[in-house]
Amino acid sequence: MGDPDVLEMVQHEERRGSRDADDAFETNEPSLGSRETSLLIGEETLFKKDKQSKDSIFFRDGIRQIDFVLSYVDDIKKEGDLKAERRKEFEHNLRKTGLELEIEDKTNSEDGKTYFVKIHAPWEVLATYAEVLGIKMPIKESDIPRPEKVPFSYMLGPLKLPRNVKHPHPEYFTAQFTRHRQELFLIDDKSSFFPSSSRNRIVYYILSRCPFGVEEGKKKFGIERLLTSHTYSSAYPLHDGQYWKPSEPSHPVNERYMLCQNWARFSYFYKEQPLDLIRNYYGEKIGIYFVFLGFYTEMLLFAAIVGLACFIYGLLSMHSSTRSTEICDPEIGGQIIMCPLCDLVCEFWRLNSTCLASKVSHLFDNESTVFFAIFMGIWVTLFLEFWKQRQARLEYEWDLVDFEEEQQQLQLRPEFEAMCKHRKMNPVTKEMEPYLPLHRRIPWYFLSGATVTLWMALVIASMVSVIVYRLAVFATFASFMESEASLKHVKSILTPQITTSLTGSCLNFIVILILNFFYEKISAWITKMEIPRTYQEYESSLTLKMFLFQFVNFYSSCFYVAFFKGKFVGYPGKYTYMFNVWRSEECDPGGCLIELTTQLTIIMTGKQIFGNIKEAIYPFVLNWWRRRKARTNSEKLYSRWEQDHDLESFGSLGLFYEYLETVIQFGFVTLFVASFPLAPLLAFLNNAIEIRVDAWKLTTQYRRPVAAKAHSIGVWQDILYGMAVLSVASNAFIVAFTSDIIPRLVYLYAYSTNTSDPLKGYVNNSLSVFLVADLPNYTAPSEKRDFTTCRYRDYRYPPEHDQKYSHNMQYWHVLAAKMTFIIVMEHIVFLVKFLLAWMIPDVPKDVLERIKREKLMTVKIIHDFELNKLKENLQMDSNEFAKEVMIQENKVQLAKSTI
Repeated sequence: MGDPDVLEMVQHEERRGSRDADDAFETNEPSLGSRETSLLIGEETLFKKDKQSKDSIFFRDGIRQIDFVLSYVDDIKKEGDLKAERRKEFEHNLRKTGLELEIEDKTNSEDGKTYFVKIHAPWEVLATYAEVLGIKMPIKESDIPRPEKVPFSYMLGPLKLPRNVKHPHPEYFTAQFTRHRQELFLIDDKSSFFPSSSRNRIVYYILSRCPFGVEEGKKKFGIERLLTSHTYSSAYPLHDGQYWKPSEPSHPVNERYMLCQNWARFSYFYKEQPLDLIRNYYGEKIGIYFVFLGFYTEMLLFAAIVGLACFIYGLLSMHSSTRSTEICDPEIGGQIIMCPLCDLVCEFWRLNSTCLASKVSHLFDNESTVFFAIFMGIWVTLFLEFWKQRQARLEYEWDLVDFEEEQQQLQLRPEFEAMCKHRKMNPVTKEMEPYLPLHRRIPWYFLSGATVTLWMALVIASMVSVIVYRLAVFATFASFMESEASLKHVKSILTPQITTSLTGSCLNFIVILILNFFYEKISAWITKMEIPRTYQEYESSLTLKMFLFQFVNFYSSCFYVAFFKGKFVGYPGKYTYMFNVWRSEECDPGGCLIELTTQLTIIMTGKQIFGNIKEAIYPFVLNWWRRRKARTNSEKLYSRWEQDHDLESFGSLGLFYEYLETVIQFGFVTLFVASFPLAPLLAFLNNAIEIRVDAWKLTTQYRRPVAAKAHSIGVWQDILYGMAVLSVASNAFIVAFTSDIIPRLVYLYAYSTNTSDPLKGYVNNSLSVFLVADLPNYTAPSEKRDFTTCRYRDYRYPPEHDQKYSHNMQYWHVLAAKMTFIIVMEHIVFLVKFLLAWMIPDVPKDVLERIKREKLMTVKIIHDFELNKLKENLQMDSNEFAKEVMIQENKVQLAKSTI
């Protein structure tokens, strides 16, 4: 307990009143009997399996609960002795901090080669580090009633969980735990006062800062470094028990079983989540992720309903569309001869060969597209504003209101401390803390920036390669599909554009997955080399790298189709060429929106299906194989710690990838939703399954993660806000430049002469005329036809005009209308966004009142406790006592005025 090395590491971690806790910790020596017991436990050799259940989570005495487990195997290589010495020193220092260890010999393990070190944190250690970490514990049951039921809540009865599952514990007034006020807290049983999530968090805090030796003048410490060097093979807290059966009466409540029964079942996909139970078992950081995912899914339901209504409108109006009717009409579309889609090998073709493609395009390119784009701009604002309210309510309910400024900014990463040789005064805490000069980090910052830039350039290069592939195979598809049959009014949905788009999108999706796999490994290594100071800085740095790359990786092809494809094609006789070899891609006569829909559908659904299969099958197969290798069907006990050891590790970045997956999906739902109104519905269905997949794998296939605190979703919230703003602009540009809505509206109001059907003649109006004789020899079809003119999609003067093939006035009218629409739509949506953000408070009024009430009651309870303590412990005359009472009353009044 008095080891100076350990105490030195602990001291600079405490920033908020922790110096007093350390002083008390140094003087609070355990009894000799306790120390001798902990030292002798590791020397116990025989293990009588008939005296212990295989589901036991206790030491052999059946009393001390196992809070953490370390495992290792003997290393016969030359580094084996060094690793053994490190383990011996590490475990010796753990015992000095007060932790109690019990070692299981490899002969007792099922595989016959794995040692297990079981760790128990006694009350003195838990109390000390609870004070160091600022853990809040109950001091009195709350008299603030839970929020009243919403109107018509009886209709949501099938979606609700039983009350004892939804709220497994009553609400309490809480205060930060301090040892000198232990009587203030509701301590019925010291062994169960701290929940298992808090216990494993405390033990991991000690493990991550415990030294194991000195090399080259540098102190080596931390379980993570020992895991990296394979000194230990794993470190994990235990699950409560089996997930398929409740615990025995003598054991604590098996919350893992409760979660499996009420949360991790796929048949419960329609029910609410037991959020308090998730928080109690896994900690706030994992809990808040599931709160966010659930809230996001609920909000997606409204967008999915509106999107489905827009799709149904397009489906019902598909056969009445004037544009599709004219394209499919043999007397209109069948008589329009289109110019070749590629040089030499492509022939002329009739417009009605794209009949079915034009009808499918109408599903997503109709009047409801504009409405849905505006609706989604408003929806994303409501989602983010209501999420801020939900998050504020969660901070109150989970005692996280003051968490960030008191804790998260102050906890240093052990890796950062290990690399620091210098110390400097913290101007806030006035304490000496580790300091790493900037010149040590700059080279890694440059390398990090160069790596991210290089990989994003690689993504762009791969996208260009896919474009080249599409251009190269387009001629093959065109020559195969646009034969004489296309001139005989054969209708096919598999036009060269659609066929090439389908194959190109599938190829692009495969390239995305490959690049993403390699970049994940590199970005994690680069971030580690930057030596971030705190865990928050580490996650923020990694988040920025990963998001920038995945943004480019997943969205670049969609941006290309939406804003570049078909925009710089030129016209017959003067086409633009990529690398002076391949002719630029053209859009279908109905526009590029159907191709954007195809690209978005393949990438979005492919990523979601692949992600769910990987998340469900990958850990299941690994665990099955690990158990198969470990089990020898012997008579040895397959203990609780061995069962958990054979599970997959969730890892420190497990939650990071879950957030990243959700945010990338959010981008698909918002950035390009004008082209695919079914995107929210697909996202909603995926998330309903995703919640249960994540719950199932966490509860049954993964070791229990170390509990961690978080008061929000962190930097992801800023990313969501940025994407929300970008989505307004992207959808406005998609409607204006990718959709065919604006040209149709210009024709309707400025050029149509038909009063009965204003859009009649639009198809002919949108196609310009080109003289076949003006085609250069290197672009004209090799097989000559008796056509004097052909048509192409553009607004240009005909050959007989003085300014032939230059843009006509209608082109400028359409362009002006597109720019006007973008400006008007953006201003309308942004105005509504700002109004909603101003009208909806970040913190609900009832939450503010409850926070004030709890602060007031906490001050009063502490005041009464101190007052009673004064009465009991101090012998003073009536005047002195009255004076002390007055001082305490003044403190309460001051606290009230502050609140």
